[in-house]
Amino acid sequence: MSRTQRGSGRDMTRLLADFGHDLPTHPAQPDPVKDPRLLRYAPRRGPRRAGRGWAPATAPVVSYRMPSDQAPVFWPFIHGPGLPPTGAQMGVDTLSGAAFYADPIGWVLDDEIPVTNPNVICMGKPGTGKSATTKAFALRMTDFGYRILILGDPKDEYERLCHFFNVQPFTLGPGLPARINPLAFGPLAHGWNHLSAQEAQSRAAVVFGRWLTLLRALVGSQRIGDQRVPFGPSEEAVVKAALRDLTGYDRANSVLTETTIPALWRYLDQPTDNLISQCRYASRQDFLDETRVLRDALGQLVSGALAGLFDDHTSIDVDWNAPIQSLSLSRLAPLGDEAVGIALVCLNSWGRGMREIADPGDLRIVIRDEMWKAMRLGIEAVKSLDEDFRLSRGVAGRGGDIQWANAHKPSDMLTVGDHGSQAATIARDLMHLADIKILHGQKPGVAHELDDTLGLGPIATDAITGWAMHRKGRALWQIGERSHKVETHLHPIEQHLTWTNQALEGAA
Repeated sequence: MSRTQRGSGRDMTRLLADFGHDLPTHPAQPDPVKDPRLLRYAPRRGPRRAGRGWAPATAPVVSYRMPSDQAPVFWPFIHGPGLPPTGAQMGVDTLSGAAFYADPIGWVLDDEIPVTNPNVICMGKPGTGKSATTKAFALRMTDFGYRILILGDPKDEYERLCHFFNVQPFTLGPGLPARINPLAFGPLAHGWNHLSAQEAQSRAAVVFGRWLTLLRALVGSQRIGDQRVPFGPSEEAVVKAALRDLTGYDRANSVLTETTIPALWRYLDQPTDNLISQCRYASRQDFLDETRVLRDALGQLVSGALAGLFDDHTSIDVDWNAPIQSLSLSRLAPLGDEAVGIALVCLNSWGRGMREIADPGDLRIVIRDEMWKAMRLGIEAVKSLDEDFRLSRGVAGRGGDIQWANAHKPSDMLTVGDHGSQAATIARDLMHLADIKILHGQKPGVAHELDDTLGLGPIATDAITGWAMHRKGRALWQIGERSHKVETHLHPIEQHLTWTNQALEGAA
């Protein structure tokens, strides 16, 4: 039998089947099915088959370089908001299309956001929406328990906002009954007789330090020719000794006596023997000769343009539980910018005294309008504002206000002194003490000043000079090192409250 014949015979299974015996068989295994491939390799010229788009040559490829503001034309980049939705909803972040929320203190508490203080500096060319942004933010933050304090309203811009809350602003001016004593103790005088010696000493250091800062700024605002009146260590020692004697602190009185600037001036003009010896002067005449300039500067504050405004005890009763309080200075406009600046410095000291002991959770938005008028009084006025910005995080676990300062352009702040002077340096550093900057539209020259001061870069500078100038309310918000192009949207009621062109409407 051949090999082929043997191979074609019956096997054991068929042989047994002929006799009625069926052997068990293995179930047939299905052929494995491969998952379809999502990505297949394609040659550079395409698959070489009919109908597959095969090309005998490769397609030419050209590479382009472009900045990030041009690349979205070809590829729609999506920019995430990067900030949590907490605080006041201000408008739209135009880079992402998402709603933009402002929460300065919340940003400080969030370690993911590069903000270490809630200070805000808002700058913009007049008419670009700077005031509207300020008022809209303050109004919307009242829903989160914040109260508003306007430490000097030179143009009565916040009067409508006060009336919205049924609050009448206090008006300061010649012939008006309102008085503010910048040497008031404030809440620190409460419960003085129950303090331990160490606590009383600690409070006294705060009070006298605030007063010295104020008097240093007021005296330094006066001029002898082109020079500011000096306020050195000798003048500080004389003023401090006089204040301690006038208040009764040196006599360890259980209740301190509130003093005023006229009382201090008269006391220095007619010094006691104790004051003369305490200040280490050889004689009364020696004391009078050495303190003549200091006494004349204080006398000018008592009898000058602001006579009757800050030279008596406070005559207004401020309701600190009201949602807003404002101190109007519009009646001082005819007296000039220097008079308004001195008034702002006095209100600054008084307001700080009212907030030195704040209850936990008592949060305020402290708005300082036209602050450049106060800064131009000299280096001591700049130092006073610098101290407030540094205390924005609170004192001894209390307070923690949002310090909001408005200005038109950086030169308003940097012209407080000669280039490279101490005053100009502090003013420049003051801009860096605010981790939050709101930059509205500016002309190219001013925008380049901001670039030199803050290091904005060309993209941010172009946004300020172009995009922000095309519509009111547009601004570049710098949150730490981050930048957001934000367009503030106002409700019709807010548009009425923030309108500042009443005078132009009347003239038209």
